[in-house]
Amino acid sequence: MSTAPEFHIDLSEFRENPYPALKQMRAEAPIAYVPELGRTLLTRLDDIKAAEPDIEHFSSAQPEGLMTLLMGENMMRKDGEAHSVERKAIFPTVSPRAVRDHWKAQFASAAEAILDDIEALAEGDLFKLYATRLSGEALRAITGLDLSWQEMDAVSQAMIDGIANYTGDAAVEASCHRATARIDEAITKAMKGEADAHSLLATLQNAGLPEAATRANIKLAISGGQNEPRDVIAGIIWALLTHPEQLKLVRAGEVSWMQVFEEYVRWLAPIGMSPRRIAAPVSLNGISFESGDDVFLMFNSANHDEKYFDQPERFDITRDAGKHIAFGAGPHFCAGAWAAKALVAEVALPMIFNRFTLTLGEEPVRIGGWAFRGVLNLPCKWTS
Repeated sequence: MSTAPEFHIDLSEFRENPYPALKQMRAEAPIAYVPELGRTLLTRLDDIKAAEPDIEHFSSAQPEGLMTLLMGENMMRKDGEAHSVERKAIFPTVSPRAVRDHWKAQFASAAEAILDDIEALAEGDLFKLYATRLSGEALRAITGLDLSWQEMDAVSQAMIDGIANYTGDAAVEASCHRATARIDEAITKAMKGEADAHSLLATLQNAGLPEAATRANIKLAISGGQNEPRDVIAGIIWALLTHPEQLKLVRAGEVSWMQVFEEYVRWLAPIGMSPRRIAAPVSLNGISFESGDDVFLMFNSANHDEKYFDQPERFDITRDAGKHIAFGAGPHFCAGAWAAKALVAEVALPMIFNRFTLTLGEEPVRIGGWAFRGVLNLPCKWTS
C-alpha cells in the first residue's frame, strides 16, 4: 500500500462532476489514496508526466485489470518492446498521411450524407443524429468491420462501461461480454472476406500479429474510437452554443477549429484517467509505492492544473492549451489522435456549422462520468 494520505469522495457526486474533488486533491493531497475507488490517484500534471514514461515502475501491464479481462490484452496494457511492436503494426492505418490521403474524404462524405438526412428535421438530438452516427460511420470504415453505426456505438459503450466498472456491477459486466462477443463475430466474418487494404483489420493481419492481439486491438480501437470523437463533437457544439462570443471568433476566422478542439479536450477531457500498476517500489513527490499498488493517472485533473492553466475551469478557445494531456503524456500517447482531430476539427465541426445555424433546444443538456466524461444529449434546432 502506498504512503499516500486518504481522501474520501462521494461516488455519485464524483460521477456527476469530478472536478471539485480533484481541485481539492491538487491543493491538499495531490497524490491521494481514494478508498471508494481502491486506488491511489495522481492529480497534478508534473507528477503524471513523471510517472507515465516510467514504465519500469508505473506499468501498463495489468493481467487482472478490467480492460485485459474483458477485452483481451491489447497494446495499451503492454510496455516496452511488446507495446512498440503492436503500435507499429497499427500505425499505417492511423498515420497522419493515411488520415489525410484516405480517411478524411470518407469522413467528409459520411458527414455530408448525415447532414442531408437531418436537414429537413429542423430539430432533434444531435448527440445521436450527428455525433454518434458520424463517429460510428468513421469507425466502420477504419476497422473494416461490417457493423452498423448503431452497433458500433452500442458495443463501444458497453465496453467503456465495462472497463470503468470498478464497483463490480454484474449487469454491466454481462453487457460488456455480449458486446465483445458481437465484435469477435464481426471480426471472424471480415477475416473471411476482403477488407479495405487501409483498414485496421487488414493492416494488423498484414503485420502478422497473433489473432488474439488483432482481436484485442480492434476492440481497443472501437472502445476509444467511438465514444471519444462522439463526445467531443457533441460537446464542442454545446460549448460553442453556450459561449456565443467564442463562436463568433471561430466564424470570423480569428480562432481555428483545431484550437477549439484542443481547448475543449483540455477543459472536458473525454478520457478522465489511465490506470497503472506499480511494478517495483518507487517514490514520487514524497509518496512511497509498493509493488502491486494500483494507481490512476488523472488526466482530467492534470488538464485543470492551476500551475499550467489560468482559470482552468473556464472554457477559453483563445488560450494556449498545448500542455494538455488529453491524449496521454508518454509512450502510450493515443495512436488514433490524428484520426480524431481530422474527424472532429477538420470535418464534423466546420461542416455542421457551415451548413446550419444552430440553437439549443429547451431540454437541458446533461453531462456525466468521471473515467469517461461527456455530454449525454444535445437537443438542438437548426436552419439552413
